[in-house]
Amino acid sequence: MTPQTGSRNPARTPAHTPAHTPASAGASAGASAGALPPARTRDADAMAVTAFVLGLVGLLVMNLFLGPTAVVLGALALRRNTTRPGRARLGIALGLADLVVLACLVTADGTWSWSLT
Repeated sequence: MTPQTGSRNPARTPAHTPAHTPASAGASAGASAGALPPARTRDADAMAVTAFVLGLVGLLVMNLFLGPTAVVLGALALRRNTTRPGRARLGIALGLADLVVLACLVTADGTWSWSLT
Protein backbone atom coordinates (compact mmCIF):
# COMPACT_ATOMS: atom_id res chain seq x y z
CA MET A 1 0.00 0.00 0.00
CA THR A 2 1.18 3.48 -0.73
CA PRO A 3 1.04 6.43 1.70
CA GLN A 4 -1.83 7.90 -0.27
CA THR A 5 -4.02 4.81 0.10
CA GLY A 6 -3.70 4.59 3.87
CA SER A 7 -0.61 2.52 4.60
CA ARG A 8 0.14 2.12 8.25
CA ASN A 9 3.35 3.32 9.76
CA PRO A 10 4.14 1.25 12.89
CA ALA A 11 5.89 4.21 14.48
CA ARG A 12 2.70 6.32 14.31
CA THR A 13 0.19 3.69 15.45
CA PRO A 14 0.55 4.22 19.27
CA ALA A 15 -0.04 7.96 18.89
CA HIS A 16 -3.44 7.26 17.35
CA THR A 17 -4.43 4.61 19.89
CA PRO A 18 -7.19 5.82 22.25
CA ALA A 19 -6.15 6.24 25.90
CA HIS A 20 -8.85 3.85 27.14
CA THR A 21 -7.66 0.73 25.34
CA PRO A 22 -6.56 -2.15 27.59
CA ALA A 23 -2.98 -2.05 26.32
CA SER A 24 -2.42 1.56 27.28
CA ALA A 25 -4.82 1.82 30.25
CA GLY A 26 -2.44 0.25 32.73
CA ALA A 27 0.48 2.39 31.67
CA SER A 28 -1.34 5.71 31.63
CA ALA A 29 -3.86 5.29 34.48
CA GLY A 30 -1.64 6.99 37.03
CA ALA A 31 -0.11 9.44 34.58
CA SER A 32 -3.22 11.14 33.22
CA ALA A 33 -5.13 13.57 35.41
CA GLY A 34 -8.53 12.66 33.93
CA ALA A 35 -8.24 8.89 34.41
CA LEU A 36 -9.82 8.90 37.88
CA PRO A 37 -12.01 11.53 39.49
CA PRO A 38 -10.43 13.38 42.39
CA ALA A 39 -11.00 11.94 45.84
CA ARG A 40 -13.20 14.89 46.78
CA THR A 41 -15.55 14.15 43.87
CA ARG A 42 -15.73 10.46 44.79
CA ASP A 43 -16.52 11.43 48.38
CA ALA A 44 -19.22 13.81 47.17
CA ASP A 45 -20.74 11.07 45.01
CA ALA A 46 -20.75 8.71 48.00
CA MET A 47 -22.42 11.40 50.11
CA ALA A 48 -25.12 11.90 47.47
CA VAL A 49 -25.92 8.19 47.31
CA THR A 50 -25.84 7.88 51.11
CA ALA A 51 -28.18 10.87 51.48
CA PHE A 52 -30.62 9.24 49.07
CA VAL A 53 -30.54 5.87 50.86
CA LEU A 54 -30.84 7.40 54.34
CA GLY A 55 -33.72 9.60 53.22
CA LEU A 56 -35.51 6.61 51.75
CA VAL A 57 -35.01 4.41 54.81
CA GLY A 58 -35.89 7.33 57.07
CA LEU A 59 -39.42 7.36 55.71
CA LEU A 60 -39.99 4.08 57.54
CA VAL A 61 -37.73 4.12 60.60
CA MET A 62 -35.80 6.62 62.73
CA ASN A 63 -37.15 9.74 61.04
CA LEU A 64 -35.66 11.98 63.71
CA PHE A 65 -32.07 10.93 62.96
CA LEU A 66 -32.04 9.83 59.34
CA GLY A 67 -33.98 12.81 57.95
CA PRO A 68 -31.59 15.54 59.10
CA THR A 69 -28.59 13.36 58.25
CA ALA A 70 -29.86 12.93 54.69
CA VAL A 71 -30.39 16.69 54.35
CA VAL A 72 -26.88 17.50 55.59
CA LEU A 73 -25.18 14.85 53.43
CA GLY A 74 -27.13 15.93 50.33
CA ALA A 75 -26.21 19.57 50.89
CA LEU A 76 -22.53 18.70 51.41
CA ALA A 77 -22.53 16.61 48.24
CA LEU A 78 -23.97 19.51 46.24
CA ARG A 79 -21.47 21.93 47.77
CA ARG A 80 -18.59 19.61 46.82
CA ASN A 81 -19.79 19.46 43.19
CA THR A 82 -20.95 15.87 43.00
CA THR A 83 -21.41 14.26 39.62
CA ARG A 84 -24.79 13.02 40.95
CA PRO A 85 -26.65 16.25 41.78
CA GLY A 86 -30.06 14.66 41.17
CA ARG A 87 -29.36 11.97 43.72
CA ALA A 88 -28.21 14.59 46.24
CA ARG A 89 -31.35 16.66 45.68
CA LEU A 90 -33.51 13.56 46.11
CA GLY A 91 -31.68 12.84 49.37
CA ILE A 92 -32.45 16.36 50.59
CA ALA A 93 -36.10 16.07 49.53
CA LEU A 94 -36.51 12.67 51.17
CA GLY A 95 -34.81 13.93 54.33
CA LEU A 96 -37.28 16.80 54.48
CA ALA A 97 -40.12 14.36 53.82
CA ASP A 98 -38.85 12.31 56.79
CA LEU A 99 -39.26 15.35 59.00
CA VAL A 100 -42.75 16.01 57.63
CA VAL A 101 -43.75 12.41 58.34
CA LEU A 102 -42.33 12.77 61.85
CA ALA A 103 -44.31 15.99 62.39
CA CYS A 104 -47.48 14.25 61.19
CA LEU A 105 -46.88 11.33 63.57
CA VAL A 106 -46.30 13.63 66.52
CA THR A 107 -49.40 15.72 65.86
CA ALA A 108 -51.62 12.72 65.10
CA ASP A 109 -51.04 10.67 68.23
CA GLY A 110 -48.17 12.24 70.17
CA THR A 111 -45.69 9.48 69.39
CA TRP A 112 -42.15 9.73 68.02
CA SER A 113 -42.31 6.39 66.21
CA TRP A 114 -44.55 4.22 64.07
CA SER A 115 -47.12 2.11 65.86
CA LEU A 116 -49.60 -0.38 64.48
CA THR A 117 -52.08 -0.23 67.37
